[in-house]
Amino acid sequence: FIGERNFKEFLSHYLPAQSGEMLTLNGKKMGQHSGLMYYTIGQRHGLGIGGDGDPWFVVGKNLNDNVLYVEQGFHHDALYSDYLIASDYSFVNPSEIDLEKGFECTAKFRYRQKDTKVYVQRENENSIRVTFAEPVRAITPGQ
Repeated sequence: FIGERNFKEFLSHYLPAQSGEMLTLNGKKMGQHSGLMYYTIGQRHGLGIGGDGDPWFVVGKNLNDNVLYVEQGFHHDALYSDYLIASDYSFVNPSEIDLEKGFECTAKFRYRQKDTKVYVQRENENSIRVTFAEPVRAITPGQ
């Protein structure tokens, strides 16, 4: 954790920022972003767009094309996921887990979030698939 510091300023000392386009999923240009590393899925503040009804949120990033995707509305469909793929995972008692068969459990994706029912099974040799009983908002790669 970086403590009580400005996150954007902290990152700027260690990573080079490259500005790029901020687009809707339909390709409408909404502005420029100041570097993809400064934004996270579900983020509302710091986008520099608004004044047009509901607030705008980050719904995706395209690292190859340096594009930040945004959409309007807290409950926009693009903010919700039915599953995630995880790698570099570990289990408390792996000998009791059969990833080929899969298992049900609960998970949290954010601090103080209520438990979410999930089904976990092997996706491939290096990753697992976690399927949610109900769609989960703002699942963010790298968390």
